[in-house]
Amino acid sequence: MHHILFVCLGNICRSPMAEAIAQQVIDDHGWQNHFTVESVATSPEEEGNHPHPGALRVMRQHGLDASAHRSRPITAADFDWADTIITMDHANVANLQRLAPSAADAAKVKLCLDILPGRQGQAIDDPWYTHKFELTYQELAAAVPAWLTALQ
Repeated sequence: MHHILFVCLGNICRSPMAEAIAQQVIDDHGWQNHFTVESVATSPEEEGNHPHPGALRVMRQHGLDASAHRSRPITAADFDWADTIITMDHANVANLQRLAPSAADAAKVKLCLDILPGRQGQAIDDPWYTHKFELTYQELAAAVPAWLTALQ
């Protein structure tokens, strides 16, 4: 079983969207015995909060339901649990590498769009600031299945 952890700053926009997309792909392909997915934040600011209304709206438009999700910050146990940690931007890569309990844990951290040809080194902008929730969904809908296929 491969454990994938999706991470963004607040765990209310990008990472819960990525988790929901991944779970849908896993369910659609019958990969429940291959993968488990979760999402967390690098910041405790949104702890306990639901996903952003804009993220929920876009997910509903695409047949995804993350209404039960609650934000939580990453813990040392998450680093231990995760085989792969996929994050959305360079600030979160740096935060995760700083928070990682070991060099081996830091090596698990990957930038989400790096899996896509021509997108290496590019970030998924935070829609909390840009309000471009559909663009965020589209970027994640391209990258997340590619990660699952590569990790299969």
